[in-house]
Amino acid sequence: MSFTVIIFLVIGFLAFNSIPHLVKGITGQDHMTPFAQRSGPVVNVLWGNANLIGAWILWFFVQTDGTLLTKWIAFFIGGQIISIYLANFWKDPNAKLPWHK
Repeated sequence: MSFTVIIFLVIGFLAFNSIPHLVKGITGQDHMTPFAQRSGPVVNVLWGNANLIGAWILWFFVQTDGTLLTKWIAFFIGGQIISIYLANFWKDPNAKLPWHK
């Protein structure tokens, strides 16, 4: 059960992380990805879709026995963790990932 809850945290992380990449990409704006500090719109759409596909694959293959409410709570907690982290990260206009030069 606890492993399944951790998987749902990761699913929430991936699903919520896809939102800013899809929004920035669809609106034609550059945005940071793991590939570059300023990735173009197409890269962001692809990265956002990769996050959604990863979340869907995990959701599809994880066991859903037991309490579904616990899994939804874990999903939203994972989403909130990444959302709050990224909100703090992106408030710095010079933010970059450790491997970005």
